[in-house]
Amino acid sequence: METSGIDIFNPKHYEATRLPVMEAATLPSWVYTSEEFYRAEIERMFLKNWGMVGRQEWIRNAGDYFTLDYHGVSIIVVRDSSGSARAFRNSCRHRGSQIVEGEGNCKAFKCPYHSWTYSLDGLLLTTPEMDRTKNFEKSQYGLAPVKLESWDGFLFISLDSDCCDLSQHLGDLPGLFACYDLEQMICVRRKEWNVSANWKLIVENAMEEYHLKTVHRTTIQQKTPMDTHSPDNEVRGECLALKAVHQGSMALLKGAEGFPPIEGLTGKASEGTYFILVFPHTTLTLTTDSVAMTERWPMGPLCTRLVHCAYFPKKIAERDDFEKIVLNYYKRWDKTLSEDIRAAERQQVGVSSAFDARGRFSYRETLVHSANNWWLDRVLGQRSVS
Repeated sequence: METSGIDIFNPKHYEATRLPVMEAATLPSWVYTSEEFYRAEIERMFLKNWGMVGRQEWIRNAGDYFTLDYHGVSIIVVRDSSGSARAFRNSCRHRGSQIVEGEGNCKAFKCPYHSWTYSLDGLLLTTPEMDRTKNFEKSQYGLAPVKLESWDGFLFISLDSDCCDLSQHLGDLPGLFACYDLEQMICVRRKEWNVSANWKLIVENAMEEYHLKTVHRTTIQQKTPMDTHSPDNEVRGECLALKAVHQGSMALLKGAEGFPPIEGLTGKASEGTYFILVFPHTTLTLTTDSVAMTERWPMGPLCTRLVHCAYFPKKIAERDDFEKIVLNYYKRWDKTLSEDIRAAERQQVGVSSAFDARGRFSYRETLVHSANNWWLDRVLGQRSVS
């Protein structure tokens, strides 16, 4: 949609979305298409909050590291010599060169440009031919640290030094889902897709069941009827939860062979599936026999890198028949994700037209409305409370 001449950050344009959900209108089309709005999201939301970036198991040993592009900022995540996980900006303190790429194991980080070398805990160790530089103190030029904390094996970083603690961001989530013993689970597959759609459309899709009868009528809807889904208000923190009460696993197609339930599940966790959005853009699907994590990495206003990770208890992953049976889970995830991707890409085509035809919310989309307003709070500023 053409936005020239429109102040897209004027709160008046969003007043209809700020109303109670059954009175509210959906977001203006430009929030899914505008380069200017996208840049504001990165600056005001993604770089100011916690973001999930990986797992402790990816850096098991001292010197293990991986790198990532975190919304335009190159990051190193490493296990230091004392066994602690750390994160640093992947930029040499000399003249800014990227220090390392990909993943691997090392004893120290050596810049490929001028050989400045850093320890695993970020201290500057060697600086060839810097002896004539006046008032140069190596201790002042270590790698720039990035806040890193973890929850049950999941690693989170924040580039904002004033960001709240991760425990505050997650709220009640760790306690409510302790029975899954997520720290002991193993990532058995990581798969990526490039999706021609805005990242928010893909998140919205994950937090409503209104589309199941149409988009997933031959897959999820055959396994768990739509009417079993409802928002769960027990989760506090920067999170939203959708729950489904059903028999069997949500991670399988109807009639497919699967694994036994996760040992130790109690209460509501044993009754079906939770769909959790950890703001801004990561979802966890916790069902009775497995857990899936899905990340939507914005690559611009019109493109998203979708990352899906599958987790199973270590005991299950070590079964002799694991590689055979797990294919049934991959088939289900790939099928339903492809359905959701196609739906999001169709939606992107529609909202990218010259018309701003705002819709209304169904009672099955209350969490979409909640997510929309959380995003607006970060991009526009918190609403005043009268």
